[in-house]
Amino acid sequence: MGLSSFFKNLFGTAKDSASDLATQAETTFEQVKEAATPYIEKAETFAEETIAKVKEASEPILDNASEYAHNAKEIVSEYVEKASDSLSDVIDSVKEKASELTSDTKAVASETVADISAKTETTADQIIDPIPAKE
Repeated sequence: MGLSSFFKNLFGTAKDSASDLATQAETTFEQVKEAATPYIEKAETFAEETIAKVKEASEPILDNASEYAHNAKEIVSEYVEKASDSLSDVIDSVKEKASELTSDTKAVASETVADISAKTETTADQIIDPIPAKE
């Protein structure tokens, strides 16, 4: 029995010690929380004031940026219109040149075919009747 009462006393004391430590920790946590509250409030106030200052300082910049973007949009739209006109002119010019080249190519091809055809006939005649007979 001495051994069982030893363990009961040992674990009973440990249980009481743990309970005491938990109570002390809870009390300490509450004290820390109370001590930190003013600092947390100061940090929140500082953050709110800083955000307000940033909004106030950035407002004119945002207005200028918006105005600049609007102006840029107008300028770009002018250039887009001019570029579109220029591209149309270039495309028309390319079509015109291609049409001329196609016509020229057709004429040259026709002449070449006619020349080759004539030369082929002459060559064929020479092959058939290469040398006139001597008597």
